[in-house]
Amino acid sequence: MAGKARENGEGSIFPYRNGYGAYAWVTTPAGERKRKYVYGKDREVVHAKWIKLLGEAEAGPVVTSKPKVGSFLLRWLEEVVKPNLAPLTYATNETFVRLYIIPALGDLTFAKLTIDKAQKWMNKLATTCQCCAQGKDARRDVKKQRCCAKGNCCGQLLSSRSLSDVRACLRNALSEAMRQELVSRNAASLIKIPKVSKRQRRRKRKRWSAEQAKAFLLSARQDGDPLYAAYVLIVVQALRKGEALGVTVDAVDLEDHELDVNLQLQRVGRQLLHRETKTEASDDTLPLTPLAVAALTERAVRRELDRKNAGEAWQETGLMFTTRFGTPIEPRNFNRSWNARCDKAGVPRITVHDGRRSCGSLLVELDVHPRVIMKILRHAQMQVTMEIYAEVSTDVTRAALRKLSDSLGG
Repeated sequence: MAGKARENGEGSIFPYRNGYGAYAWVTTPAGERKRKYVYGKDREVVHAKWIKLLGEAEAGPVVTSKPKVGSFLLRWLEEVVKPNLAPLTYATNETFVRLYIIPALGDLTFAKLTIDKAQKWMNKLATTCQCCAQGKDARRDVKKQRCCAKGNCCGQLLSSRSLSDVRACLRNALSEAMRQELVSRNAASLIKIPKVSKRQRRRKRKRWSAEQAKAFLLSARQDGDPLYAAYVLIVVQALRKGEALGVTVDAVDLEDHELDVNLQLQRVGRQLLHRETKTEASDDTLPLTPLAVAALTERAVRRELDRKNAGEAWQETGLMFTTRFGTPIEPRNFNRSWNARCDKAGVPRITVHDGRRSCGSLLVELDVHPRVIMKILRHAQMQVTMEIYAEVSTDVTRAALRKLSDSLGG
């Protein structure tokens, strides 16, 4: 029986090992003309695959190789993420790829990365102890091992937020794979984050009351803490830690009482970077409160005194907050100083970022409009600001409920 006449360049079906093979000429995403092969035990099966391949070739570019997810992710990090996004964003994504994605999905080809496999991966990731998986306890000195290495699993699970961030990393990578026409569907976009246990839930953020914030700043001022002005910028002006440490001398206008916020000091791996802020919304010229003006004035005097005392050992960086020799303040050292000040002031230890959030919460209690708070905190989205509104103090909540009760005749 005569077969259908084939046009020149369509390819052909031929006997291959214990079955049949077929090929068709296709155009790759790079614009090259190559043969692509399909195989099967029966001629009818191969013929169906061949017809489908011809249709794909006619519709547009066709991928001839079968790249693995792992090799693509590494290339995506180096060629897409690293040149175009912030160093910390690259470092974070590299960690997600190395620790959570490649070990489970790296050896799969894109064709085998189905929604079902992606969901099973996420489900398993949500219930896997990361101390066991990464050998954290096993890397400790034998005498210091205390949990997983001794068979007493500590159950160090990823939080819902972390799981969501890992999913976003894979989703962004697969979006690039779709752009390169390596895959037709983004399996990660359909992954559902499993319901997490209570221990995995994000802990409620701590915050200071007005009295506690005042005690913290008063303690630093009375002791002549060299970082007092930085504390004021965080608690009163709502700067982020990196923004406070990245403030330059030129950014402070003590005459017009203004501060330009457009740089941050950031530790990324072994590098300490003085670079632009994360988003355009973070950049702004802020009016300085009298408290901040006084604190920065004192800091400028102290900085000049440090410069004279250091002499030739002084290293000019242009930063407002420096060591005695002009070098940048290491962010981790700032955390230690912050914690030590909390203890000395007799206030609860909270993170530096929660100090900034305390500023937002205190503004809520003063009935400042959400739009104004959003401007002060320099949030890009109102939703983030409203999260602070959801964390008002117990006293404010109690007063609101009492007010409602009175209005209803209670």
